[in-house]
Amino acid sequence: MRVNEFDFPGASALLRVAAERGDGGAEIALVYLRGLVDAREAFLDGGTAASLAPVQAAIESLGTVAQGRRGSAEIARLVLQAAAAAAQSERDEMRLYLDTAIQMEVIQSAAGLTGAPLISATEVAGDLWLRVDQYEDARRSYTEAAEQAGSSLRILAGLGHAASRL
Repeated sequence: MRVNEFDFPGASALLRVAAERGDGGAEIALVYLRGLVDAREAFLDGGTAASLAPVQAAIESLGTVAQGRRGSAEIARLVLQAAAAAAQSERDEMRLYLDTAIQMEVIQSAAGLTGAPLISATEVAGDLWLRVDQYEDARRSYTEAAEQAGSSLRILAGLGHAASRL
């Protein structure tokens, strides 16, 4: 809930405590959330190799946890790869990673399993499309995220930004 209210530091603190207690899911969520924050900072820094180093470390960490299996760690890894591609203005690569993550998340949901931890791949897709000035794609992604999980403050804010840019 805290992530939906833009409280990334608060959510990170709660996840850190849970991860320290041995909760593997919390550890995945913490790496994912930290990777998203680092990717946003890398985007603002122009996607340099140095600014993307923490994101690449998160991607490697999630890859180790996922070990090629479908699941929340693999979806999170793909979303972070999309975020890294966005920071480097690689829109085609970003789209490929996002589409794969979203498809995996749909499959996971149909099987009754969770997708990306905390923030769905579809919702992050809206954020990334908004960052690279693809407002129609952003609006579509936010709308799909709202249909899948219900509206949240983040989704409504993203929809508002996309609509104002269109």
